[in-house]
Amino acid sequence: MQGLEVPKTVLSAWNLEGATVSPLGSGLINGTWLVSAGPGRYVLQQLNPIFPAAINEDIRIVTAHLRARGLVAPELLPTVDGRLWVDEAGGAFRLMTHIDGVSHERLESAGEAREAGQLLARFHRALADLRHEFRNQRLGVHDTARHLGILRQSLVDHAAHRDIAAIGPLAAEILQLADALPPLPVLPDRIVHGDPKINNLLFDVATGRALCFIDLDTLGRMPLPLELGDAFRSWCNPKGEDSPRSAFALDLFTAAVDGYAAGAKGWITPEESAAIVPGTLTIYVELAARFCADALRECYFGWDAQRYPSRSAHNQVRAGSQLTAARALWDVRGAAEEVVRRAFG
Repeated sequence: MQGLEVPKTVLSAWNLEGATVSPLGSGLINGTWLVSAGPGRYVLQQLNPIFPAAINEDIRIVTAHLRARGLVAPELLPTVDGRLWVDEAGGAFRLMTHIDGVSHERLESAGEAREAGQLLARFHRALADLRHEFRNQRLGVHDTARHLGILRQSLVDHAAHRDIAAIGPLAAEILQLADALPPLPVLPDRIVHGDPKINNLLFDVATGRALCFIDLDTLGRMPLPLELGDAFRSWCNPKGEDSPRSAFALDLFTAAVDGYAAGAKGWITPEESAAIVPGTLTIYVELAARFCADALRECYFGWDAQRYPSRSAHNQVRAGSQLTAARALWDVRGAAEEVVRRAFG
């Protein structure tokens, strides 16, 4: 979606016909542009059709609640006739305030990891008292068994895929590690971001402080260890998810957990904190399975056509990256569990 031109009718809905529009970020799902109009800067997004446009109502309510609790959050800007979005065939457009910060594709220091952890704790605690029925339910988003089932079925449905000789063994390794995963306890749902990967955080350029979370289409409720697992699997991979040399950095994990614990002690339960490492392993394997399935199906994740010959090739690298990082965490899981016990003990 990122390569699409923004229709003039969309810009005119916000009286921005003469604005300068340029691509922004490296998201896999939505098209995102920076809109500059004189001194004003805005973020324009076109939602992938997988998202119902009504989730903008969720974003409006949640971001207002965050700002009322003293957190920084982007604000949805209504059109000249009061709408929160503009419907288009390829997905609804929305306009948001631009927050002056920088996003990273990977963390580079323990200080950044600690900042990220502290911000996520503030985010969770600020939303703990929000009473809202989410329009976007995201049912089954972290149904790991379902994602593994999709991978197994994809191997059958796409047995003649041109890259099956490479994808088949990769899938087998993912499924083997999945069989070894410790089971997660049944825990209550919390209001969460839903996709707290590192490039969905903005940091202050001057101070390095974590400012806010962006890309809020995944807001909703889920068990906390899955949210934290999704955060730590991203934050603690210093090579990034597009690198075949991915890893799990215990020092970044330690800093991130310490940062989160500093803000979440007395709120997170012992059962939730005890499930952080199993949750992180689960998300690594689940995401590896999703990338591997799309390497066969080639229909979901965006891909970099400048670096890879096909969507399948890019997703094979992503799947291998998640698998490598999962193995790295598996090898130090005892030390990681001790980090959690010390931080929350």
